[in-house]
Amino acid sequence: MQASSGFQGRSAGLGLALVSAFAFGGSGVAAKPLIEAGLDPLHVVWLRVAGAAVIMLPVAWRHRNLVRERPALLAGFGLFAVAGVQAFYFASISRIPVGVALLVEYLAPALVLGWVRFVQGRPVTRAAAVGVVLAVGGLACVVEVWSGLKFDLLGLLLALGAACCQVGYFVLSDHGGQDGRDGGGKHAEPPHPVGVIAYGLIVGAAVLTVVARPWGMDWSLLGGSAGMNGNEVPAWLLLGWIVLLATVLAYVTGVVSVRLLSPQVAGVVACLEAVIATGLAWVLLGEHLSAPQLIGGFVVLTGAFIAQSAAPKPPSGPVASGVGTGAAAGAAEGELSGDRAPH
Repeated sequence: MQASSGFQGRSAGLGLALVSAFAFGGSGVAAKPLIEAGLDPLHVVWLRVAGAAVIMLPVAWRHRNLVRERPALLAGFGLFAVAGVQAFYFASISRIPVGVALLVEYLAPALVLGWVRFVQGRPVTRAAAVGVVLAVGGLACVVEVWSGLKFDLLGLLLALGAACCQVGYFVLSDHGGQDGRDGGGKHAEPPHPVGVIAYGLIVGAAVLTVVARPWGMDWSLLGGSAGMNGNEVPAWLLLGWIVLLATVLAYVTGVVSVRLLSPQVAGVVACLEAVIATGLAWVLLGEHLSAPQLIGGFVVLTGAFIAQSAAPKPPSGPVASGVGTGAAAGAAEGELSGDRAPH
């Protein structure tokens, strides 16, 4: 029964990770027409996060106890996993090519692996390490990193900042799934993942409001249309895509998948975002893939498959593990069922 539950949990986790990668991957396809229509990229990011935060307000109210019980987790998730990744990425692409910035940002799976191995002291499988290497190498081909490469130290450091914030997303998602102790030393259940996301979006929206200064945005553009591969699409429809699918759905499925898998495995699967984004741009925006990009996409898929097919070893001794790894899969099933089922 435990083996069957573990397999089902990993299968569900992999499926949710793929949904998250697909949802995140579609954000650029929907955002690019809005940017080309005249919206500032940072304003699009603010609309994305603020809109999702408004939608998640009822969820935040339902889980308002998290503000008292896990304030540091909520603040960290909002600052790093939401606002930090977006702000650092957009700052980096103002100085270095988008392909280079994206590749540096997606070094996050390798950084997650280092965090798990050297900070948490948990062993990782050789297959997971090989999967990371293949995924990063494949991404170099997908984004064609050799095109227009210019060395800019500050730009590369900003992109590395985005990668570190993305590590925070996976590590905090996994940390939020761990049992702990409350102030009285009693057993405390892990916080509900959707509640963490809701408050993370609220915190992220507050931080991005200061950075993006939306009061200077041309709001009339949202009432018009934007061109998508020769077709006019209502701007509000594209914004709804970004908010509902590329943010709310993407974050919810992403965090739950980390709970069912592990940070390093979910991080590698998330690399598929670049492949999905490129493929959607080909179909919806007419941006055709080159032969190196096709080869790179295949390599990324191969790396993700190798990594997810080898479950990380459960920790020994007092080191805490994520609820979705190895022998803890049964605990994950219990945590995400019944009263703790995501909604």
